[in-house]
Amino acid sequence: MSHVLAAVAWPYANGPRHIGHVSGFGVPSDVFARYMRMAGHDVLMVSGTDEHGTPIQVQADAEGVTPRELADRYNRVIAEDLLALGLSYDLFTRTTTRNHYAVVQELFTGLHRNGYIVPKVTTGAISPSTGRTLPDRYIEGTCPICGYDSARGDQCDNCGNQLDPIDLINPKSKINGETPEFVETEHFFLDLPALADALRQWLDTREGWRPNVLRFSRNLLDDLQPRAITRDLEWGVPIPLEGWQERGDKRIYVWFDAVIGYLSASIEWARRTGDPDAWRRWWSADGEGKDSPGYYFMGKDNIVFHSVIWPALLGGYSGAGSRDGQPGDLGRLNLPTEVVSSEYLTMEGRKFSSSRKVVIYVRDFLERYDADALRYFIAVAGPESNDTDFTWAEFLRRNNDELVAGWGNLVNRSVSMAAKNFGAIPPVDPAGLTEADEALLAVARAGFATVGDLIARHRQKQAIGEAMKVVAEANRYLSEQAPWKLKTEADKPRMGTILHVALQVVSDANTLLTPFLPHSAQKIHELLGGTGVHAPMPVLKEVDDLDGGPGYPVLTGDYTVGARWESVPLPADRPLAAPKPVFRKLDPSIVDEELARLES
Repeated sequence: MSHVLAAVAWPYANGPRHIGHVSGFGVPSDVFARYMRMAGHDVLMVSGTDEHGTPIQVQADAEGVTPRELADRYNRVIAEDLLALGLSYDLFTRTTTRNHYAVVQELFTGLHRNGYIVPKVTTGAISPSTGRTLPDRYIEGTCPICGYDSARGDQCDNCGNQLDPIDLINPKSKINGETPEFVETEHFFLDLPALADALRQWLDTREGWRPNVLRFSRNLLDDLQPRAITRDLEWGVPIPLEGWQERGDKRIYVWFDAVIGYLSASIEWARRTGDPDAWRRWWSADGEGKDSPGYYFMGKDNIVFHSVIWPALLGGYSGAGSRDGQPGDLGRLNLPTEVVSSEYLTMEGRKFSSSRKVVIYVRDFLERYDADALRYFIAVAGPESNDTDFTWAEFLRRNNDELVAGWGNLVNRSVSMAAKNFGAIPPVDPAGLTEADEALLAVARAGFATVGDLIARHRQKQAIGEAMKVVAEANRYLSEQAPWKLKTEADKPRMGTILHVALQVVSDANTLLTPFLPHSAQKIHELLGGTGVHAPMPVLKEVDDLDGGPGYPVLTGDYTVGARWESVPLPADRPLAAPKPVFRKLDPSIVDEELARLES
Protein backbone atom coordinates (compact mmCIF):
# COMPACT_ATOMS: atom_id res chain seq x y z
CA MET A 1 0.00 0.00 0.00
CA SER A 2 1.21 3.49 -0.79
CA HIS A 3 0.01 6.94 0.16
CA VAL A 4 -1.48 8.73 -2.84
CA LEU A 5 -2.41 12.41 -2.95
CA ALA A 6 -5.27 13.44 -5.23
CA ALA A 7 -5.04 17.23 -5.34
CA VAL A 8 -8.08 18.71 -7.06
CA ALA A 9 -8.29 22.22 -8.54
CA TRP A 10 -10.01 24.77 -6.32
CA PRO A 11 -13.24 26.18 -7.83
CA TYR A 12 -13.55 29.94 -7.49
CA ALA A 13 -16.37 30.97 -5.15
CA ASN A 14 -17.94 33.70 -7.26
CA GLY A 15 -20.77 31.58 -8.59
CA PRO A 16 -22.03 28.03 -9.18
CA ARG A 17 -19.91 25.66 -11.27
CA HIS A 18 -21.04 24.43 -14.67
CA ILE A 19 -20.56 20.98 -16.19
CA GLY A 20 -17.45 22.16 -18.07
CA HIS A 21 -15.75 22.82 -14.75
CA VAL A 22 -16.47 19.40 -13.23
CA SER A 23 -15.43 17.65 -16.45
CA GLY A 24 -11.94 19.02 -15.90
CA PHE A 25 -11.29 18.85 -12.16
CA GLY A 26 -14.18 16.94 -10.58
CA VAL A 27 -15.11 13.63 -12.14
CA PRO A 28 -11.61 12.61 -13.36
CA SER A 29 -10.12 13.11 -9.90
CA ASP A 30 -12.90 11.14 -8.25
CA VAL A 31 -12.59 8.22 -10.68
CA PHE A 32 -8.88 8.06 -9.93
CA ALA A 33 -9.28 8.37 -6.15
CA ARG A 34 -12.02 5.75 -5.98
CA TYR A 35 -10.00 3.27 -8.02
CA MET A 36 -6.83 3.81 -6.00
CA ARG A 37 -8.71 3.24 -2.73
CA MET A 38 -10.32 0.09 -4.13
CA ALA A 39 -6.87 -1.11 -5.17
CA GLY A 40 -5.69 -0.81 -1.56
CA HIS A 41 -3.92 2.57 -1.50
CA ASP A 42 -4.29 5.17 1.23
CA VAL A 43 -5.67 8.12 -0.73
CA LEU A 44 -5.96 11.71 0.46
CA MET A 45 -8.25 13.71 -1.84
CA VAL A 46 -8.37 17.41 -0.95
CA SER A 47 -9.60 20.70 -2.32
CA GLY A 48 -11.95 23.54 -1.46
CA THR A 49 -13.31 26.84 -2.67
CA ASP A 50 -10.87 29.59 -3.71
CA GLU A 51 -12.29 32.72 -2.06
CA HIS A 52 -9.85 35.64 -2.19
CA GLY A 53 -8.97 38.23 -4.80
CA THR A 54 -10.52 41.30 -6.36
CA PRO A 55 -13.18 39.46 -8.43
CA ILE A 56 -14.87 38.44 -5.16
CA GLN A 57 -14.54 42.00 -3.85
CA VAL A 58 -15.96 43.51 -7.07
CA GLN A 59 -18.91 41.13 -7.17
CA ALA A 60 -19.63 41.61 -3.46
CA ASP A 61 -19.68 45.39 -3.93
CA ALA A 62 -22.08 45.02 -6.86
CA GLU A 63 -24.43 42.90 -4.76
CA GLY A 64 -24.16 45.04 -1.64
CA VAL A 65 -22.71 42.28 0.54
CA THR A 66 -19.32 41.66 2.14
CA PRO A 67 -16.75 39.44 0.38
CA ARG A 68 -17.13 36.89 3.19
CA GLU A 69 -20.92 36.76 2.73
CA LEU A 70 -20.51 36.19 -1.00
CA ALA A 71 -17.89 33.50 -0.41
CA ASP A 72 -20.10 31.83 2.22
CA ARG A 73 -22.98 31.62 -0.23
CA TYR A 74 -21.07 30.06 -3.10
CA ASN A 75 -18.90 27.85 -0.92
CA ARG A 76 -22.09 26.11 0.17
CA VAL A 77 -23.60 25.98 -3.32
CA ILE A 78 -20.44 24.45 -4.79
CA ALA A 79 -20.01 21.97 -1.93
CA GLU A 80 -23.63 20.81 -2.29
CA ASP A 81 -23.20 20.32 -6.05
CA LEU A 82 -20.01 18.30 -5.63
CA LEU A 83 -21.78 16.24 -2.97
CA ALA A 84 -24.61 15.47 -5.40
CA LEU A 85 -22.06 14.29 -7.98
CA GLY A 86 -20.63 11.89 -5.39
CA LEU A 87 -17.10 13.33 -5.41
CA SER A 88 -15.30 11.50 -2.59
CA TYR A 89 -13.24 14.24 -0.96
CA ASP A 90 -11.48 13.44 2.27
CA LEU A 91 -11.71 17.17 2.85
CA PHE A 92 -13.26 19.88 0.72
CA THR A 93 -12.68 23.08 2.65
CA ARG A 94 -12.04 26.75 1.79
CA THR A 95 -9.27 29.35 1.66
CA THR A 96 -10.81 31.66 4.27
CA THR A 97 -9.95 29.41 7.24
CA ARG A 98 -7.42 30.56 9.79
CA ASN A 99 -5.53 27.31 9.23
CA HIS A 100 -5.11 28.22 5.55
CA TYR A 101 -3.93 31.74 6.44
CA ALA A 102 -1.26 30.29 8.74
CA VAL A 103 0.05 27.80 6.14
CA VAL A 104 0.13 30.46 3.40
CA GLN A 105 2.07 32.82 5.65
CA GLU A 106 4.50 30.04 6.59
CA LEU A 107 5.34 29.38 2.93
CA PHE A 108 5.64 33.11 2.28
CA THR A 109 8.09 33.65 5.14
CA GLY A 110 10.09 30.52 4.20
CA LEU A 111 10.45 31.67 0.60
CA HIS A 112 11.30 35.19 1.75
CA ARG A 113 13.92 33.89 4.18
CA ASN A 114 15.51 31.81 1.40
CA GLY A 115 15.71 34.86 -0.87
CA TYR A 116 13.04 33.89 -3.42
CA ILE A 117 10.59 36.65 -2.52
CA VAL A 118 12.01 40.10 -3.18
CA PRO A 119 10.58 43.65 -2.98
CA LYS A 120 10.23 45.64 -6.16
CA VAL A 121 8.72 48.98 -7.13
CA THR A 122 6.41 48.42 -10.06
CA THR A 123 3.44 49.96 -11.77
CA GLY A 124 -0.09 49.10 -10.78
CA ALA A 125 -3.31 49.68 -12.70
CA ILE A 126 -5.83 52.04 -11.10
CA SER A 127 -9.43 52.67 -12.11
CA PRO A 128 -9.66 56.44 -12.84
CA SER A 129 -13.32 56.56 -11.81
CA THR A 130 -13.03 54.70 -8.47
CA GLY A 131 -9.38 55.03 -7.50
CA ARG A 132 -9.28 51.28 -6.80
CA THR A 133 -6.64 48.89 -7.99
CA LEU A 134 -7.63 46.88 -11.05
CA PRO A 135 -6.51 43.26 -10.82
CA ASP A 136 -4.49 41.97 -13.75
CA ARG A 137 -7.22 39.56 -14.80
CA TYR A 138 -9.66 42.47 -15.08
CA ILE A 139 -7.59 44.17 -17.76
CA GLU A 140 -7.70 43.03 -21.36
CA GLY A 141 -5.81 44.12 -24.44
CA THR A 142 -3.68 42.91 -27.30
CA CYS A 143 -0.80 40.59 -26.43
CA PRO A 144 2.53 42.24 -27.29
CA ILE A 145 4.05 38.83 -28.05
CA CYS A 146 1.54 37.04 -30.28
CA GLY A 147 -1.00 39.76 -31.14
CA TYR A 148 -3.97 37.97 -29.54
CA ASP A 149 -6.60 40.68 -29.00
CA SER A 150 -8.15 39.26 -25.78
CA ALA A 151 -5.05 38.75 -23.66
CA ARG A 152 -5.42 39.26 -19.91
CA GLY A 153 -3.18 41.45 -17.81
CA ASP A 154 -1.56 38.44 -16.12
CA GLN A 155 -1.35 35.92 -18.95
CA CYS A 156 -2.11 35.42 -22.62
CA ASP A 157 -4.35 32.38 -23.05
CA ASN A 158 -3.29 32.14 -26.69
CA CYS A 159 0.50 31.87 -26.33
CA GLY A 160 0.66 31.08 -22.59
CA ASN A 161 3.18 33.79 -21.71
CA GLN A 162 3.06 35.69 -18.43
CA LEU A 163 2.25 39.36 -18.88
CA ASP A 164 1.97 42.59 -16.95
CA PRO A 165 -1.01 44.87 -17.64
CA ILE A 166 1.27 47.73 -18.71
CA ASP A 167 2.67 45.49 -21.48
CA LEU A 168 -0.72 45.12 -23.15
CA ILE A 169 -1.49 47.13 -26.27
CA ASN A 170 -4.66 49.22 -25.81
CA PRO A 171 -5.46 47.95 -22.28
CA LYS A 172 -9.08 48.31 -21.11
CA SER A 173 -10.87 47.56 -17.86
CA LYS A 174 -13.20 44.58 -18.15
CA ILE A 175 -15.36 46.14 -15.44
CA ASN A 176 -16.33 49.37 -17.20
CA GLY A 177 -14.23 49.62 -20.36
CA GLU A 178 -12.16 52.59 -19.23
CA THR A 179 -8.43 52.88 -19.85
CA PRO A 180 -6.55 52.24 -16.59
CA GLU A 181 -4.00 54.59 -15.11
CA PHE A 182 -0.65 53.13 -14.10
CA VAL A 183 0.99 54.32 -10.87
CA GLU A 184 4.09 53.28 -8.95
CA THR A 185 3.59 50.87 -6.03
CA GLU A 186 5.84 48.53 -4.03
CA HIS A 187 5.18 44.81 -4.03
CA PHE A 188 6.86 41.49 -3.41
CA PHE A 189 7.80 39.26 -6.33
CA LEU A 190 8.54 35.55 -6.60
CA ASP A 191 11.97 35.29 -8.24
CA LEU A 192 11.09 32.59 -10.74
CA PRO A 193 14.33 32.96 -12.78
CA ALA A 194 16.29 31.89 -9.69
CA LEU A 195 14.22 28.70 -9.62
CA ALA A 196 14.22 27.99 -13.37
CA ASP A 197 17.14 25.53 -13.41
CA ALA A 198 15.68 23.53 -10.53
CA LEU A 199 12.32 23.47 -12.32
CA ARG A 200 13.93 22.30 -15.56
CA GLN A 201 15.80 19.50 -13.82
CA TRP A 202 12.59 18.39 -12.14
CA LEU A 203 10.54 18.51 -15.37
CA ASP A 204 13.21 16.41 -17.09
CA THR A 205 12.47 13.62 -14.59
CA ARG A 206 8.73 13.57 -15.32
CA GLU A 207 7.51 10.43 -17.06
CA GLY A 208 4.08 9.50 -18.35
CA TRP A 209 2.75 13.06 -18.47
CA ARG A 210 0.33 14.01 -21.20
CA PRO A 211 2.64 15.37 -23.94
CA ASN A 212 0.81 18.69 -24.25
CA VAL A 213 1.28 19.42 -20.53
CA LEU A 214 5.00 18.63 -20.49
CA ARG A 215 5.72 20.49 -23.73
CA PHE A 216 3.81 23.58 -22.61
CA SER A 217 5.53 23.59 -19.21
CA ARG A 218 9.06 23.28 -20.61
CA ASN A 219 8.41 26.10 -23.07
CA LEU A 220 7.46 28.43 -20.23
CA LEU A 221 10.88 28.03 -18.61
CA ASP A 222 12.63 29.75 -21.51
CA ASP A 223 11.36 33.19 -20.53
CA LEU A 224 10.42 33.11 -16.86
CA GLN A 225 10.08 36.53 -15.24
CA PRO A 226 9.68 37.50 -11.57
CA ARG A 227 6.00 37.31 -10.74
CA ALA A 228 4.14 39.63 -8.38
CA ILE A 229 3.10 37.81 -5.23
CA THR A 230 1.25 40.69 -3.54
CA ARG A 231 -1.38 43.15 -4.74
CA ASP A 232 -3.10 46.34 -3.65
CA LEU A 233 -6.15 44.56 -2.28
CA GLU A 234 -8.38 44.69 0.77
CA TRP A 235 -9.54 41.07 0.63
CA GLY A 236 -6.97 38.31 1.11
CA VAL A 237 -4.24 36.87 3.31
CA PRO A 238 -2.18 39.54 5.14
CA ILE A 239 1.53 39.84 4.30
CA PRO A 240 3.41 38.30 7.28
CA LEU A 241 6.31 40.77 7.49
CA GLU A 242 7.00 43.61 9.87
CA GLY A 243 5.54 46.83 8.54
CA TRP A 244 3.23 44.96 6.17
CA GLN A 245 1.18 42.71 8.46
CA GLU A 246 -1.03 45.54 9.71
CA ARG A 247 -1.59 47.23 6.34
CA GLY A 248 -5.15 47.09 5.13
CA ASP A 249 -4.38 47.98 1.52
CA LYS A 250 -2.01 45.18 0.53
CA ARG A 251 -2.57 41.43 0.54
CA ILE A 252 -0.98 38.26 -0.76
CA TYR A 253 -2.16 37.72 -4.31
CA VAL A 254 -4.85 35.10 -4.75
CA TRP A 255 -2.92 32.89 -7.19
CA PHE A 256 -0.23 32.37 -4.54
CA ASP A 257 -2.62 31.59 -1.73
CA ALA A 258 -4.90 29.28 -3.74
CA VAL A 259 -2.26 26.74 -4.83
CA ILE A 260 -1.06 26.45 -1.23
CA GLY A 261 -4.56 25.19 -0.45
CA TYR A 262 -3.53 21.65 -1.35
CA LEU A 263 -1.09 21.67 1.54
CA SER A 264 -3.25 23.64 3.97
CA ALA A 265 -6.25 21.36 3.31
CA SER A 266 -4.07 18.31 4.00
CA ILE A 267 -2.92 19.86 7.27
CA GLU A 268 -6.50 20.76 8.21
CA TRP A 269 -7.63 17.19 7.44
CA ALA A 270 -4.86 15.81 9.67
CA ARG A 271 -5.78 18.14 12.51
CA ARG A 272 -9.41 17.09 12.25
CA THR A 273 -8.47 13.40 12.50
CA GLY A 274 -6.72 13.98 15.82
CA ASP A 275 -3.29 13.20 14.34
CA PRO A 276 -1.87 16.65 13.41
CA ASP A 277 1.21 15.18 11.70
CA ALA A 278 -0.70 12.69 9.52
CA TRP A 279 -0.42 15.00 6.49
CA ARG A 280 3.33 14.29 6.37
CA ARG A 281 2.66 10.78 5.00
CA TRP A 282 1.68 12.45 1.72
CA TRP A 283 3.93 15.52 1.77
CA SER A 284 7.21 15.01 3.63
CA ALA A 285 10.06 14.58 1.13
CA ASP A 286 12.48 13.41 3.83
CA GLY A 287 10.25 11.33 6.08
CA GLU A 288 7.46 8.79 5.71
CA GLY A 289 6.03 10.61 2.68
CA LYS A 290 9.27 10.40 0.69
CA ASP A 291 7.89 8.11 -2.00
CA SER A 292 4.26 9.24 -1.88
CA PRO A 293 3.00 10.29 -5.32
CA GLY A 294 0.82 13.37 -5.78
CA TYR A 295 -1.52 13.85 -8.74
CA TYR A 296 -3.02 17.25 -9.56
CA PHE A 297 -6.29 17.47 -11.52
CA MET A 298 -7.43 20.57 -13.41
CA GLY A 299 -8.42 22.13 -16.73
CA LYS A 300 -5.69 23.19 -19.13
CA ASP A 301 -5.99 26.90 -18.26
CA ASN A 302 -4.42 26.06 -14.88
CA ILE A 303 -1.37 24.13 -16.13
CA VAL A 304 1.13 26.93 -15.53
CA PHE A 305 0.17 27.25 -11.87
CA HIS A 306 0.68 23.55 -11.20
CA SER A 307 3.61 22.62 -13.44
CA VAL A 308 5.69 25.77 -12.85
CA ILE A 309 4.40 28.09 -10.10
CA TRP A 310 3.46 25.51 -7.45
CA PRO A 311 6.65 23.43 -7.90
CA ALA A 312 8.61 26.69 -7.67
CA LEU A 313 6.94 27.56 -4.37
CA LEU A 314 7.49 24.08 -2.95
CA GLY A 315 11.09 23.91 -4.17
CA GLY A 316 12.02 27.38 -2.98
CA TYR A 317 10.49 26.75 0.44
CA SER A 318 12.33 23.42 0.65
CA GLY A 319 15.71 25.01 -0.13
CA ALA A 320 16.07 24.22 -3.83
CA GLY A 321 17.03 26.78 -6.48
CA SER A 322 20.08 28.90 -7.23
CA ARG A 323 20.01 30.63 -3.84
CA ASP A 324 19.90 27.37 -1.90
CA GLY A 325 18.46 28.09 1.54
CA GLN A 326 16.99 25.85 4.20
CA PRO A 327 13.58 24.16 4.51
CA GLY A 328 11.03 25.91 6.69
CA ASP A 329 9.27 24.46 9.73
CA LEU A 330 7.19 22.13 7.54
CA GLY A 331 10.33 20.47 6.18
CA ARG A 332 11.13 19.54 2.58
CA LEU A 333 7.92 19.05 0.64
CA ASN A 334 7.06 16.71 -2.24
CA LEU A 335 6.68 18.20 -5.69
CA PRO A 336 3.84 16.99 -7.96
CA THR A 337 4.26 13.55 -9.46
CA GLU A 338 1.98 14.41 -12.37
CA VAL A 339 -0.18 17.29 -13.53
CA VAL A 340 -3.31 15.69 -14.98
CA SER A 341 -4.80 18.38 -17.16
CA SER A 342 -7.98 18.05 -19.20
CA GLU A 343 -8.78 20.10 -22.28
CA TYR A 344 -11.89 22.28 -22.71
CA LEU A 345 -15.49 21.13 -22.86
CA THR A 346 -17.65 23.27 -25.13
CA MET A 347 -21.44 23.21 -25.36
CA GLU A 348 -23.30 22.84 -28.64
CA GLY A 349 -20.26 24.19 -30.47
CA ARG A 350 -19.82 27.24 -28.26
CA LYS A 351 -17.50 28.07 -25.38
CA PHE A 352 -19.12 27.96 -21.95
CA SER A 353 -19.99 31.50 -20.88
CA SER A 354 -22.13 32.36 -17.88
CA SER A 355 -22.48 35.97 -19.02
CA ARG A 356 -23.71 34.88 -22.46
CA LYS A 357 -25.88 32.14 -20.90
CA VAL A 358 -24.10 29.42 -22.85
CA VAL A 359 -24.02 27.26 -19.77
CA ILE A 360 -25.72 24.60 -17.72
CA TYR A 361 -24.85 24.59 -14.06
CA VAL A 362 -24.26 21.34 -12.22
CA ARG A 363 -27.24 21.97 -9.94
CA ASP A 364 -29.64 22.57 -12.83
CA PHE A 365 -28.34 19.49 -14.66
CA LEU A 366 -28.83 17.23 -11.64
CA GLU A 367 -32.34 18.52 -11.05
CA ARG A 368 -33.33 16.92 -14.37
CA TYR A 369 -30.88 14.05 -14.89
CA ASP A 370 -29.04 11.46 -12.82
CA ALA A 371 -25.54 12.11 -11.53
CA ASP A 372 -24.19 8.90 -13.06
CA ALA A 373 -25.54 9.88 -16.48
CA LEU A 374 -23.36 13.00 -16.35
CA ARG A 375 -20.41 11.09 -14.89
CA TYR A 376 -20.69 8.52 -17.68
CA PHE A 377 -20.72 11.15 -20.41
CA ILE A 378 -17.67 12.90 -18.94
CA ALA A 379 -15.79 9.61 -18.59
CA VAL A 380 -16.56 8.25 -22.04
CA ALA A 381 -16.76 11.46 -24.09
CA GLY A 382 -15.16 14.19 -21.97
CA PRO A 383 -12.17 16.43 -22.76
CA GLU A 384 -9.47 14.10 -21.47
CA SER A 385 -6.91 14.85 -24.17
CA ASN A 386 -8.79 16.94 -26.74
CA ASP A 387 -11.36 19.70 -26.65
CA THR A 388 -14.77 18.03 -26.70
CA ASP A 389 -18.23 19.33 -27.48
CA PHE A 390 -21.16 18.49 -25.22
CA THR A 391 -24.37 18.21 -27.21
CA TRP A 392 -27.74 17.19 -25.89
CA ALA A 393 -28.20 14.76 -28.79
CA GLU A 394 -24.96 12.97 -27.88
CA PHE A 395 -25.85 12.96 -24.19
CA LEU A 396 -29.22 11.38 -25.06
CA ARG A 397 -27.57 8.75 -27.26
CA ARG A 398 -24.94 7.82 -24.70
CA ASN A 399 -27.54 7.52 -21.97
CA ASN A 400 -30.13 5.54 -23.90
CA ASP A 401 -27.96 3.37 -26.17
CA GLU A 402 -25.08 2.63 -23.81
CA LEU A 403 -26.14 3.05 -20.19
CA VAL A 404 -29.76 1.92 -20.54
CA ALA A 405 -29.70 -0.49 -23.52
CA GLY A 406 -26.22 -1.84 -22.79
CA TRP A 407 -25.30 -1.92 -19.10
CA GLY A 408 -28.78 -1.44 -17.64
CA ASN A 409 -30.26 -4.11 -19.91
CA LEU A 410 -27.60 -6.66 -18.91
CA VAL A 411 -28.26 -6.07 -15.21
CA ASN A 412 -32.03 -6.13 -15.57
CA ARG A 413 -32.41 -9.25 -17.66
CA SER A 414 -29.83 -11.26 -15.72
CA VAL A 415 -31.30 -10.47 -12.31
CA SER A 416 -34.90 -10.73 -13.59
CA MET A 417 -34.46 -14.22 -15.04
CA ALA A 418 -32.64 -15.48 -11.97
CA ALA A 419 -35.21 -14.00 -9.58
CA LYS A 420 -38.14 -15.33 -11.61
CA ASN A 421 -36.82 -18.87 -12.12
CA PHE A 422 -34.80 -19.43 -8.95
CA GLY A 423 -35.59 -16.66 -6.47
CA ALA A 424 -31.86 -16.52 -5.73
CA ILE A 425 -28.46 -16.69 -7.35
CA PRO A 426 -28.60 -20.14 -8.94
CA PRO A 427 -25.88 -22.74 -8.37
CA VAL A 428 -23.53 -23.97 -11.06
CA ASP A 429 -24.47 -27.32 -12.58
CA PRO A 430 -22.26 -30.07 -11.07
CA ALA A 431 -21.53 -31.05 -14.67
CA GLY A 432 -19.34 -27.98 -14.80
CA LEU A 433 -18.77 -24.98 -17.02
CA THR A 434 -18.66 -24.96 -20.79
CA GLU A 435 -15.94 -23.36 -22.86
CA ALA A 436 -18.21 -20.36 -23.48
CA ASP A 437 -18.82 -19.97 -19.73
CA GLU A 438 -15.12 -20.08 -18.94
CA ALA A 439 -14.28 -17.65 -21.75
CA LEU A 440 -16.69 -14.99 -20.48
CA LEU A 441 -15.51 -15.32 -16.88
CA ALA A 442 -11.92 -14.98 -18.07
CA VAL A 443 -12.76 -11.80 -19.98
CA ALA A 444 -14.29 -10.28 -16.84
CA ARG A 445 -11.39 -11.28 -14.60
CA ALA A 446 -8.86 -9.89 -17.08
CA GLY A 447 -10.67 -6.57 -16.96
CA PHE A 448 -9.38 -5.82 -13.48
CA ALA A 449 -5.76 -5.55 -14.62
CA THR A 450 -6.56 -3.77 -17.88
CA VAL A 451 -9.04 -1.22 -16.55
CA GLY A 452 -7.07 -0.61 -13.37
CA ASP A 453 -3.84 0.04 -15.22
CA LEU A 454 -5.55 2.53 -17.54
CA ILE A 455 -7.14 4.47 -14.68
CA ALA A 456 -3.82 4.56 -12.83
CA ARG A 457 -2.23 6.08 -15.94
CA HIS A 458 -5.08 8.60 -16.36
CA ARG A 459 -6.46 7.01 -19.51
CA GLN A 460 -10.03 7.04 -18.29
CA LYS A 461 -11.72 7.02 -21.69
CA GLN A 462 -9.90 3.82 -22.59
CA ALA A 463 -10.58 2.40 -19.15
CA ILE A 464 -14.34 2.81 -19.26
CA GLY A 465 -14.29 1.58 -22.85
CA GLU A 466 -12.62 -1.65 -21.69
CA ALA A 467 -15.18 -2.04 -18.90
CA MET A 468 -18.03 -1.60 -21.35
CA LYS A 469 -16.45 -4.26 -23.60
CA VAL A 470 -16.99 -6.71 -20.74
CA VAL A 471 -20.64 -5.60 -20.64
CA ALA A 472 -20.95 -6.13 -24.40
CA GLU A 473 -19.41 -9.62 -24.17
CA ALA A 474 -21.85 -10.55 -21.41
CA ASN A 475 -24.82 -9.33 -23.45
CA ARG A 476 -23.58 -11.34 -26.43
CA TYR A 477 -23.13 -14.41 -24.22
CA LEU A 478 -26.70 -14.18 -22.94
CA SER A 479 -28.07 -13.76 -26.45
CA GLU A 480 -26.12 -16.78 -27.71
CA GLN A 481 -26.88 -19.02 -24.72
CA ALA A 482 -30.56 -17.94 -24.67
CA PRO A 483 -31.42 -19.26 -21.19
CA TRP A 484 -35.08 -18.23 -21.72
CA LYS A 485 -35.37 -21.07 -24.21
CA LEU A 486 -34.48 -23.68 -21.57
CA LYS A 487 -37.96 -24.41 -20.28
CA THR A 488 -37.96 -28.05 -19.16
CA GLU A 489 -36.99 -29.33 -15.74
CA ALA A 490 -34.07 -31.16 -17.32
CA ASP A 491 -32.82 -27.88 -18.75
CA LYS A 492 -32.93 -26.07 -15.43
CA PRO A 493 -29.35 -26.91 -14.26
CA ARG A 494 -27.98 -25.48 -17.49
CA MET A 495 -30.19 -22.42 -17.19
CA GLY A 496 -28.92 -21.93 -13.65
CA THR A 497 -25.30 -22.18 -14.77
CA ILE A 498 -25.78 -19.62 -17.54
CA LEU A 499 -27.46 -17.20 -15.16
CA HIS A 500 -24.87 -17.76 -12.45
CA VAL A 501 -22.11 -16.94 -14.94
CA ALA A 502 -24.00 -13.89 -16.19
CA LEU A 503 -24.58 -12.62 -12.64
CA GLN A 504 -20.93 -13.17 -11.73
CA VAL A 505 -19.90 -11.07 -14.72
CA VAL A 506 -22.50 -8.43 -13.79
CA SER A 507 -20.87 -8.30 -10.36
CA ASP A 508 -17.38 -8.04 -11.84
CA ALA A 509 -18.42 -5.41 -14.39
CA ASN A 510 -20.12 -3.47 -11.62
CA THR A 511 -16.85 -3.37 -9.70
CA LEU A 512 -14.99 -2.25 -12.85
CA LEU A 513 -17.52 0.57 -13.32
CA THR A 514 -17.74 1.59 -9.66
CA PRO A 515 -15.15 4.41 -9.89
CA PHE A 516 -17.09 5.89 -12.80
CA LEU A 517 -20.67 5.19 -11.71
CA PRO A 518 -20.74 4.95 -7.90
CA HIS A 519 -24.44 5.74 -7.41
CA SER A 520 -25.66 2.98 -9.72
CA ALA A 521 -22.91 0.63 -8.49
CA GLN A 522 -24.42 0.69 -5.02
CA LYS A 523 -27.88 -0.07 -6.46
CA ILE A 524 -26.57 -2.98 -8.54
CA HIS A 525 -24.69 -4.37 -5.54
CA GLU A 526 -28.02 -4.47 -3.69
CA LEU A 527 -29.86 -5.96 -6.69
CA LEU A 528 -27.37 -8.83 -6.52
CA GLY A 529 -28.35 -9.40 -2.90
CA GLY A 530 -25.36 -7.59 -1.45
CA THR A 531 -25.54 -5.70 1.81
CA GLY A 532 -23.52 -2.86 3.32
CA VAL A 533 -21.60 -0.11 1.56
CA HIS A 534 -20.26 -0.91 -1.91
CA ALA A 535 -19.46 2.63 -3.11
CA PRO A 536 -18.96 5.02 -0.17
CA MET A 537 -20.31 8.52 -0.59
CA PRO A 538 -19.21 11.89 0.79
CA VAL A 539 -21.18 13.76 3.43
CA LEU A 540 -21.62 17.49 4.01
CA LYS A 541 -20.67 18.31 7.56
CA GLU A 542 -20.87 21.59 9.49
CA VAL A 543 -17.63 22.22 11.38
CA ASP A 544 -16.07 24.85 13.60
CA ASP A 545 -12.96 26.67 12.42
CA LEU A 546 -10.05 24.97 14.18
CA ASP A 547 -8.55 28.30 15.20
CA GLY A 548 -11.59 30.27 16.30
CA GLY A 549 -12.89 31.69 13.03
CA PRO A 550 -16.45 31.35 11.69
CA GLY A 551 -17.76 27.82 11.10
CA TYR A 552 -18.37 26.43 7.62
CA PRO A 553 -19.45 23.26 5.77
CA VAL A 554 -16.94 20.68 4.55
CA LEU A 555 -17.20 17.60 2.38
CA THR A 556 -15.66 14.52 3.92
CA GLY A 557 -16.36 10.80 4.24
CA ASP A 558 -15.35 7.36 5.42
CA TYR A 559 -13.83 5.60 2.42
CA THR A 560 -12.26 2.72 4.32
CA VAL A 561 -15.40 0.70 3.54
CA GLY A 562 -16.66 -0.50 0.18
CA ALA A 563 -15.69 -2.83 -2.64
CA ARG A 564 -12.14 -3.88 -3.39
CA TRP A 565 -10.63 -4.09 -6.88
CA GLU A 566 -11.09 -7.81 -7.35
CA SER A 567 -13.55 -10.43 -8.50
CA VAL A 568 -15.62 -11.71 -5.57
CA PRO A 569 -17.39 -15.06 -6.15
CA LEU A 570 -21.15 -14.78 -5.82
CA PRO A 571 -22.64 -17.20 -3.30
CA ALA A 572 -25.24 -19.57 -4.69
CA ASP A 573 -28.70 -19.35 -3.12
CA ARG A 574 -28.34 -15.68 -2.07
CA PRO A 575 -31.93 -14.36 -2.35
CA LEU A 576 -32.81 -12.07 -5.24
CA ALA A 577 -35.81 -9.82 -5.66
CA ALA A 578 -37.31 -8.59 -8.91
CA PRO A 579 -35.08 -5.69 -10.02
CA LYS A 580 -35.95 -2.06 -10.54
CA PRO A 581 -34.44 -0.20 -13.49
CA VAL A 582 -31.03 1.24 -12.59
CA PHE A 583 -30.93 3.90 -15.31
CA ARG A 584 -33.64 6.14 -16.72
CA LYS A 585 -34.33 6.11 -20.45
CA LEU A 586 -34.69 9.69 -21.63
CA ASP A 587 -37.31 10.92 -24.07
CA PRO A 588 -35.87 12.32 -27.31
CA SER A 589 -37.87 15.48 -26.68
CA ILE A 590 -35.28 16.58 -24.10
CA VAL A 591 -32.96 17.63 -26.93
CA ASP A 592 -35.36 20.28 -28.24
CA GLU A 593 -36.31 21.30 -24.69
CA GLU A 594 -32.70 21.85 -23.64
CA LEU A 595 -31.77 23.67 -26.83
CA ALA A 596 -34.75 25.96 -26.30
CA ARG A 597 -33.53 26.70 -22.76
CA LEU A 598 -30.10 27.49 -24.14
CA GLU A 599 -31.50 29.98 -26.64
CA SER A 600 -33.95 31.63 -24.23
